[in-house]
Amino acid sequence: MNENINIQAVPSFCLNHIQLDVLRLDELHPIVSGNKWFKLKYYLQQAQEQNAGIIASFGGPYSNHLVALAFAAKEYNLKSIGYVRSNEDELITPTLQEAIHYGMDLKFLGRNNFQVFKNELLQNNQRNDPYFVDEGGYGTLGAQGAATILSNEKINNYSHILCAVGTGTMMAGLINAAKPNQHVIGIPVLKNEATIRDEITQLITIKKIPFTVLHDFHLGGYAKTNQAQFDFMNQLWQTEKIPTDIVYTSKLFMAVKSLINANYFSPTAKILIIHSGGLQGNRSLPAGTLLF
Repeated sequence: MNENINIQAVPSFCLNHIQLDVLRLDELHPIVSGNKWFKLKYYLQQAQEQNAGIIASFGGPYSNHLVALAFAAKEYNLKSIGYVRSNEDELITPTLQEAIHYGMDLKFLGRNNFQVFKNELLQNNQRNDPYFVDEGGYGTLGAQGAATILSNEKINNYSHILCAVGTGTMMAGLINAAKPNQHVIGIPVLKNEATIRDEITQLITIKKIPFTVLHDFHLGGYAKTNQAQFDFMNQLWQTEKIPTDIVYTSKLFMAVKSLINANYFSPTAKILIIHSGGLQGNRSLPAGTLLF
């Protein structure tokens, strides 16, 4: 896959001479969108090296990760299984329908005991058949892949790199790849202050890079939304033609805007936002909520 990624300026965010650009990972591929390819590529490579016939992972009913894995597995001539955090009698979302279209076999683990069933599957898979990828690509190989997001030499000039945080895999990879003069800032989209920093730290191999996790911008928790968020997303689309999703990137952009307005950054800051792609969550909204 071509990893030549566009860097776009965001003039509407620029106050006090701050330079702010966006790394448009969302433009990388129409299906394996954003950071998904980077987090998956070394898992796919290892699955092939181990002659695995099936690759499997976990996710919710609007999982960008499962759709990306379904498509990528097909490209790698692997069968795929998606273990879903929902009940079999629930309506099949457009996201899951798309995963099925790309050949993924779905297994429904329910919502209440999802983590219990997931742990049992992983513990009982002694033969590595199927080859399992943890939810969101979390793990060492996922972080190694995410580190290659910063391989473009133009990125070396930025003082701050900001990203949305789900599992923490991408943020760990960015920390591992960042230069000593760069500060990585993560915006969690879940109310998981007690655990997320540890989950990120477990994947960090470079200890000297400063990083910060800011917990004030999740809007109430994972996939929690409000009208102000929708208005912000529509305005960002109208002014900059940048599409965002309700789960991850809109909260990231809202956080950055708030931090700039609060003079969090110095006037000499050069900020890079990582647009991690993935608009599947927007499919849960009523038609017409968003302009894109």
